[in-house]
Amino acid sequence: MLVALKKNLAETEKQDVIAKIENMGFLVHLIEGTNKLVLGGNKNTGSFDPRKIKVIDGVLDVHKITTPYTLAGKEYREDNTVIKIDDVTIGGKQLSIMAGPCSVESEEQIFRIAKIVAENGVKILRGGAFKPRSSPYSFQGLGEQGLKYLRAAADEYGLKVITEILQNQHIEMVYKYTDIFQVGARNMQNFALLKDLSTTNKPVMIKRGISATVEELLMSAEYILAGGNPNVILCERGIRTFEKYTKHTFDLSSIPVIKDKTHLPVIADPSHAAAIRRYVPPMALAAVASGSDGLMLEIHDEPEKALSDGPQALLPNQFGELLNSAKEIAMVVGRSL
Repeated sequence: MLVALKKNLAETEKQDVIAKIENMGFLVHLIEGTNKLVLGGNKNTGSFDPRKIKVIDGVLDVHKITTPYTLAGKEYREDNTVIKIDDVTIGGKQLSIMAGPCSVESEEQIFRIAKIVAENGVKILRGGAFKPRSSPYSFQGLGEQGLKYLRAAADEYGLKVITEILQNQHIEMVYKYTDIFQVGARNMQNFALLKDLSTTNKPVMIKRGISATVEELLMSAEYILAGGNPNVILCERGIRTFEKYTKHTFDLSSIPVIKDKTHLPVIADPSHAAAIRRYVPPMALAAVASGSDGLMLEIHDEPEKALSDGPQALLPNQFGELLNSAKEIAMVVGRSL
């Protein structure tokens, strides 16, 4: 439910209203900069009569929110969320680019690629230190040593870090090295992990599961928001269909749909959707045209030697060319890069 408070309420009066509503079994979220409260259900509030709240002194009106994702929806917040990490913004008019290798393979490799990322004006370095793989015999990442290499390379070139978190017990470790937690497609509905991440003060990017609906993605975001972390980023990275020419089907239509349903920023990952290098640039440009707030791209200077996802990684010159083209598309849709 959405509760509108009367204007010019003193802070003590506002807190009194909140306390009374919380005593009725609701989780109460004050919309920053407004006199509006969003209520999340707790205990047995499913059949609650809103009139019990409307009669509280200081309450102007009560409205039911029609979507199950209370805090992620537009009914909660009409203006788009902009996440700021020092001088880096995600969700604003300027598109955000996250780029780097699939995996941190060595100190030398991540430093080389971080240099390429920085030389192209990109501010966020991606790289996996813990890799979820279909085969137990595939490269699983370098663990904490990989995180150390990733952080050092980012610091050397003035970049922010995004890296994947796989397990609850790794949160404290990964927290020391990353600026953004990435929840992979396989963990999108790992609700225990989402709950623990909701208590951190760093942004969390959630990738859409390979068989997940848009609503399920938004409900996963709701776990982070409901736990108190407002800095959530959504990522479209392709879904599993009957098509075999690409690894996944890039659900381009989901981007404007998500933008219509939520105030949260949306990043597109065409690398994982296409999984074939030559298909990545056209999908990336289409994502920009469709309203994406940014791109996550895999690049590698020696993809034939890559320990994971080499065939989908852009070469450095292709990366630069793509960014130049993306700037032109961004201008057409009123954005910048």
